[in-house]
Amino acid sequence: MTLGCGTVGNEFDMEQAKAIENGKTTREDIALIFGQPFKVGVQNSHPIWVYEESKYQVIGDGVSKSLIVEFDNNGVVRNHSIMSNDPSL
Repeated sequence: MTLGCGTVGNEFDMEQAKAIENGKTTREDIALIFGQPFKVGVQNSHPIWVYEESKYQVIGDGVSKSLIVEFDNNGVVRNHSIMSNDPSL
């Protein structure tokens, strides 16, 4: 048993996130690959889905990674960003 640790969000594959293509990948593709988003919202009048995984520890640095996907009105990826505090990802 590990004490003082916690996880928020859902694990997702960074390599698959790097394969997303703006203007080509669809909302259905994203749902098939990553499942339900951790958060949904609207940005610049466009729907966004957020996938996030954060692992916290009492001692040492935790690891956090996020995938933000913005869709156009036709359900195609308009823009996406991948962020992490882990330089090895």
